[in-house]
Amino acid sequence: MPALTKPSTVRELLERHGLAADRRLGQNFLVDAGLLDVIVRAANVAPGQEVWEVGPGLGTLTRALAQAGARVHAIEKDERLAPVLSETLANLPVELEFADALDYDWSRVPPGSLFVANLPYNVATPLLTELLRQGRFGRMVVLLQREVADRLAAAPGTPAYGLLSLRAAHHARVRKLRDFPPEAFYPRPKVTSTLVELEHSGAPDDPELFRLVAAGFAQRRKTLRKNLEQTGWPRAQVEAALEQLGLDPRVRAERLDVQTFRRLRDLLAQGAS
Repeated sequence: MPALTKPSTVRELLERHGLAADRRLGQNFLVDAGLLDVIVRAANVAPGQEVWEVGPGLGTLTRALAQAGARVHAIEKDERLAPVLSETLANLPVELEFADALDYDWSRVPPGSLFVANLPYNVATPLLTELLRQGRFGRMVVLLQREVADRLAAAPGTPAYGLLSLRAAHHARVRKLRDFPPEAFYPRPKVTSTLVELEHSGAPDDPELFRLVAAGFAQRRKTLRKNLEQTGWPRAQVEAALEQLGLDPRVRAERLDVQTFRRLRDLLAQGAS
């Protein structure tokens, strides 16, 4: 099988199967051998280790992971790619399943598993949110649109900080590893991508906490108190909780870290009891 990291090979493969990248599905195929190796080295796969992947596309990363010793479970939404993947993944330890990752039953994945993927841009945020919430993966190495990576790793008070930042902070340790330029992909996207590693802390989902966080960020320009009041929390109760936390009543949600949101949740729960 010719190298899938050459644009000419990718073009020929797609044309031979009568296909083109579907931008609606966020398909941008990695064609940089050096950067593919960066992902595989970051994954640090042990021989025979099971790895889950979403959006294998033409099988470029899938092949590299399998050749590094992984047993790959690849989930692909685009069934048009079936003949391509049967060719590129032939005789490799890969289990391919055609399904929508956003509807996938992740509870079947053994706890502590490894997830490695060049995620389609259009599913990255909702999928990562669900994978963090489910907590089945001990470690995730994912290639994302840089904007999403910035939101994952954002600190309180910065423009990128929001619900995804707090979700990541609650569940994981986030490390941005390296940027990938548009020319590393075919077709070229209009944005830079970033490789990110997330190590799950083991913290379970906390629906009450994230109901509070979502309410706090409902309208970013409004104060936290106003947002919570409009969502149903009594104003006096919110003001009392903010005072106990030593926070200005005009504070916005973007100023609170995850620990402060947890304390706010507890105080509001005490006030309601």
